[in-house]
Amino acid sequence: MIARYTNPEMGHLWSIQNEWQTILNVEMAACDAMAELGEIPKEAAVNIRAKAKFDVDRIHEIESVTHHDIIAFLTNVAENVGDDSKYIHKGLTSSDVKDTAVCLQMRDSADIILDDLRKFLEVLRRRAVEFKHTPCIGRTHGIHAEPMTFGLKLLLWSAEIERDIDRVEHAKKTVSVCKLSGAVGTYSNIDPRIEEMVAKRLGLTPVRLATQVIQRDRHAEYMTTLAIVASTLEKIATEVRNLQRTDIREAEEYFSPGQKGSSAMPHKRNPINCERVAGMARLVRGNAVASLEDITLWHERDISHSSVERVILPDTTINLDYCTRKLTNIIDKLLVYPEAMLHNMNRTGGLIYSQRIMLTVVDKGVLREDAYKWVQRNAMKRWMQGEDFRTNVEKDPDITKYLTKEEIDNCFDYKYFLRNVDMIFERFGL
Repeated sequence: MIARYTNPEMGHLWSIQNEWQTILNVEMAACDAMAELGEIPKEAAVNIRAKAKFDVDRIHEIESVTHHDIIAFLTNVAENVGDDSKYIHKGLTSSDVKDTAVCLQMRDSADIILDDLRKFLEVLRRRAVEFKHTPCIGRTHGIHAEPMTFGLKLLLWSAEIERDIDRVEHAKKTVSVCKLSGAVGTYSNIDPRIEEMVAKRLGLTPVRLATQVIQRDRHAEYMTTLAIVASTLEKIATEVRNLQRTDIREAEEYFSPGQKGSSAMPHKRNPINCERVAGMARLVRGNAVASLEDITLWHERDISHSSVERVILPDTTINLDYCTRKLTNIIDKLLVYPEAMLHNMNRTGGLIYSQRIMLTVVDKGVLREDAYKWVQRNAMKRWMQGEDFRTNVEKDPDITKYLTKEEIDNCFDYKYFLRNVDMIFERFGL
């Protein structure tokens, strides 16, 4: 399913062709640095840049014999470069170029995801303002609580996406690093200046210390950050799914002309896209767990992490890019029904104003425990016997001893609960 909707830019980023090209870019940057330092002839570096190329099929052919992908790659590049190929990979180990290339891929995929999130944030803010004063019921434990506005729901989501953007920016910085320090990170056969020069050319930061590999806590931070973002997306998608339920139906996914909801039931309008987002978020969280397992390696390095990363890094970034774009479209076209929201808000016969009545009685000098008891007994009659809550409150001698009918009437006004909505929006500059 995801392959049909993959963003070409993200898909290319993790393609086999681009993976090898990124590794080649690292190798050529190292050759340029060596030439600048006089370690290899400058004309050799120029020749390498001019002739260095590879063929994926040829790499696979060589690897079938060597059973080592980087050696197969270097052999194929050497076939094209000729004698100057002896300077390629000089003093380096496989993970020098592979780890640096993967960091470049993570950095660039983070940029795509950040762009997605910023566009999503714009849609959320726009629709939050649109429904800023649209009253709806707030629910806790799935049960009606007190009035709020639909705009506040959207604004809340936007605030979380804003935090997610900050998280991804920090994770991007964490993985925007490189290492070219040799077999166990001691620079035994390479000048440390080369690492610094390559880092500058590629827009990365050298790690202060590595073993044969860049330590995988960085990758885990990146992956767990993406898992948090995916969970935010699932949270939003789940709320839309709940609001689309037949017995609520305050909002729903756009249902296009000609769309079908069920092969058996022609009446169905199902939240299939939100369900897709919710399901795919599980994959991202599962991949995050795998990234945590990759932190532990034997001594200065083993390759137990390598096979895992070949799956989880492209799958997670492609997945999250897809889900963010999908949910952006869902919210942008979300069908919202203010009349249903108002209807649902009134379904409990005024029970949602119970706290307002209780506090108004308390303001008259009554103990909170007593006021709570008086209001609750009338609320339970509504729940259990279906009696009208407001009518019972108006004839409750304990309550009417302290509140006039006008004061009780004022307690049943939802606008009182929304008096600070503008102030909340102002916190976001809206």
